[in-house]
Amino acid sequence: MGCISVAIPGHEYDVHIEPGILARIDEVALRTGKYRGACVLADEAVYKLHGSKVENALRKTFSQVVVGLQPQGEANKTLDTVRNCYDVLLNARLDRDAVVFSFGGGVNGDTAGFVAATYLRGVAFIQCPTTLLAMVDSSVGGKTGVNVPQGKNLIGSFYQPKAVVIDPEVLRTLPRRELCCGLAECVKHAVIADDSLFSWIEAKLPQILALEMPVLVELLERNIAIKARIVEQDEKEQGIRAYLNLGHTFGHAIEATAGYGVIEHGEAVALGMIAAFELAVSLGICGCEAAERVRRLIERIGLPVKADLAANEALIAAMASDKKRKDSAVRFVLPERIGAVRIISGAERGSLNAAWDSLR
Repeated sequence: MGCISVAIPGHEYDVHIEPGILARIDEVALRTGKYRGACVLADEAVYKLHGSKVENALRKTFSQVVVGLQPQGEANKTLDTVRNCYDVLLNARLDRDAVVFSFGGGVNGDTAGFVAATYLRGVAFIQCPTTLLAMVDSSVGGKTGVNVPQGKNLIGSFYQPKAVVIDPEVLRTLPRRELCCGLAECVKHAVIADDSLFSWIEAKLPQILALEMPVLVELLERNIAIKARIVEQDEKEQGIRAYLNLGHTFGHAIEATAGYGVIEHGEAVALGMIAAFELAVSLGICGCEAAERVRRLIERIGLPVKADLAANEALIAAMASDKKRKDSAVRFVLPERIGAVRIISGAERGSLNAAWDSLR
């Protein structure tokens, strides 16, 4: 079994990666604490496919197991969904000795994590991500939260799980579009911190898309290791954790102006990376060759490199609402090359227009 430790002071936990591990999720939970009840907050579509494995395993150990199903999709990552989850926990009268399991993709994990962080001022939480994107990114690091009309993830908290349980076998039922979205985050990690991983993804892409299990396990291990090392150094995004926002300042603006769920998060991140490279090239920070290499890989994956976007004025206004702005200036994570990035504060309107126009 692959196991990657996340050593955040006071919040140490393990990420378990093993085909078939969902059937033993109760054993993983028992290693993290003593719990009297369990609540599974699950994506309803994923639960129909794989929920019985989780529920059967938990019922072997827990006397009380309740399940709350959430509708699928970014459009349901809202305070209304959070309230419905509270109702599940409150109606079951679960107390502080309970553990909440998230079972689904990133939307589910962010929402369930926020519920766990705030129910009775905090109960134990275990992440069970079922999409590639959630496995390599949102399940590790403790970011939880929901969207509001004013922007993405503006309501939330940092709340670390007790463990992360990843069964790559569930990726066999993941739609191809969602698999590609997860690969956008893998490319992002490589651009931020590991040029050898980028080359590996270029070489292994056919095997990844064919869901060859040994290759998938290595992809997960290498990406999660990058995410873990970054959040260990900067849990609450006061420094280098902001590097993980490569492509996200542009991407979140795309999602907000298109309407959440119209363009998938991973697709928006891919487009955002292309725009970030365009901005970096125009500012003399990065060379054209690296930008073109990233664009080619994104296209090979099957992710969009062009999109029907809102007007630049609307996109730039959405960027101004980004929660990561500092002193009223939007901060951009820009690539210097594949494997290294930097943060700049603010950019001229002409350069931003050119970056957005590169996506049309």
